[in-house]
Amino acid sequence: MSWEIAFVLIVIFIMMATLFLEVARPDLIVFGTLMLFLITGVLSSEEALQGFANEGMLTVALLFIIAGAIQKSGIFDRMLAFLLGSGSSPRGAMFKMMAPVAGMSAFLNNTPIVAAFTPSVRKWCEDRNISPSKFLIPLSYITILGGTITLMGTSTNLIVHGMLLEEGLGGFSIFQLAWVGIPIAILGLFYLLTIGYKLLPDHKNITDTFQEQSREYLAEMIVEDSYPHIGKTVEQAALRNLKGLFLIEIIRGTQRVFPVKSTTIIESGDRLIFTGAVQTIAELQHSKGLRLKPGADLSLDILENGNTQLVEVVISHQSSLLQKKLKATKFRGLYDAAVIAIRRNHERIEGKIGDIILKPGDTLLLLTGTDFSQRKGLNSDFYVVTPMKNPFLSKVDVRKGFFTVAILVIMIALVTFEVFSMFEAMGIAVVVLFATRVITPGEAKKSVQLNVLLLIASAIGIGAALEVTGAAAWVASGLVQFGEPFGMLAVLFLVYLMTNTLTEMITNNAAAVLMFTIAISAAEQIGADPMAFAVVVAIAASASFITPIGYQTNLIVYGPGGYKFTDYAKVGFPLSIIVMVTTLSVVNVVWL
Repeated sequence: MSWEIAFVLIVIFIMMATLFLEVARPDLIVFGTLMLFLITGVLSSEEALQGFANEGMLTVALLFIIAGAIQKSGIFDRMLAFLLGSGSSPRGAMFKMMAPVAGMSAFLNNTPIVAAFTPSVRKWCEDRNISPSKFLIPLSYITILGGTITLMGTSTNLIVHGMLLEEGLGGFSIFQLAWVGIPIAILGLFYLLTIGYKLLPDHKNITDTFQEQSREYLAEMIVEDSYPHIGKTVEQAALRNLKGLFLIEIIRGTQRVFPVKSTTIIESGDRLIFTGAVQTIAELQHSKGLRLKPGADLSLDILENGNTQLVEVVISHQSSLLQKKLKATKFRGLYDAAVIAIRRNHERIEGKIGDIILKPGDTLLLLTGTDFSQRKGLNSDFYVVTPMKNPFLSKVDVRKGFFTVAILVIMIALVTFEVFSMFEAMGIAVVVLFATRVITPGEAKKSVQLNVLLLIASAIGIGAALEVTGAAAWVASGLVQFGEPFGMLAVLFLVYLMTNTLTEMITNNAAAVLMFTIAISAAEQIGADPMAFAVVVAIAASASFITPIGYQTNLIVYGPGGYKFTDYAKVGFPLSIIVMVTTLSVVNVVWL
């Protein structure tokens, strides 16, 4: 092993550890690693930047725009209402939801599908007194499985396709992955409706849990006539930077003052609603003219009025808020919302809200103003999991949604009959959507997840470091030496296992890029069809079922379903075995 190989492998190991420990945003960690390889001379500028011109990465960007155009039309919500209907059988409703969703996710990015469906699924469950935890993991899993059916079903497929093209290996055809995707989708659907359904937890709705615990983090103080700061601002009354408490709303007769600003005037009779570490309320009780209202009926509903709404959001992997203290984000000014409570790993985080460091998957209960849905950065920082006005558009135009779907169908047909490549067809589709004003450049910009693209492009550069230093060949040689005595299928199994393990630990896109170079090198060393190994990497990188952190759709439903980390392992491990065995069996028959 040369020093270059050792250096690259050590740096990549550190990168994976920091990704697993969520030290910073994934895209920043991977980009930082790429820059380290560049400045140390491991990569030339051309090699380091090749991912930014990769066809697969650029195709993912175009797919984001098309999916955004469909999502903003509201067609997802109407489709789900039709699919679920008013049926009383949970399993029957689940089948009616999952079968079409699997088909949809074969042609659309699965993240916006889950993000759009989650609020409606929760409401449907609440209306029928069914735990959403019975529906949300299946929703995530079936979109993952459906995404393996076609080339455009998931960004992972497009990335592996782009890297195949870079290697001169031709890439995937649009339905080539269906040899594996259709069997695992059918078997996965059957499993989720039978054994998986029994393994799914029956947790309380997260809103109900917040409601039951509201007295633990909400407190009410009455402003009496003797209060010396009547007529003064909130800041002058020293109510802005309280230890462990945050003033979220003032109830003044029949009026609600929200948001509470530093310049808001305190009046006699005001009911001050605080959130945070309510055990520290004793400090305020010593203030003359402030009286704690013991046993106050502080249900969450009391906070809402015509101008405010209680909204739950999940912090995304690409959020600009990650690893920051809440008070450092200037949250209220950015989003026209106040944070009432934060939930992580099935438990509400206690203590001063402002000092909580935000992580992916955190569920925030917000009291929002009327401007919340229009705020910049909303769609990249959060997944909104409460039914509310469409965050993309105030006026839904279903006709534009159907027009976009028609464009998508035509695009698929052109790719299927090899008139255009996937990248060319998507580019034409986006131009048509712009020309017909179905989507504006501003809306397209909101739809494109730049952080995801940065991660993909940077990961491709890191894959180049594995290749040019010989690190990929060195790791592949070890795989071949260990697995080849047991047959070629054993080598494929090791590639699948390594890829799938990386996916559960870090992210699907990074796992696919890192393992692609190793897998192709292993194929060359044993004289196997590299397409077989590429298919295994693509499927294994998507098949994230055991943890909530490996795939964005799992993260979206984590908080809203009230799941524990172990719920994913309990339901997802048997499904992972089913998918692995099916994938290796089909690849062995079709490609080996």
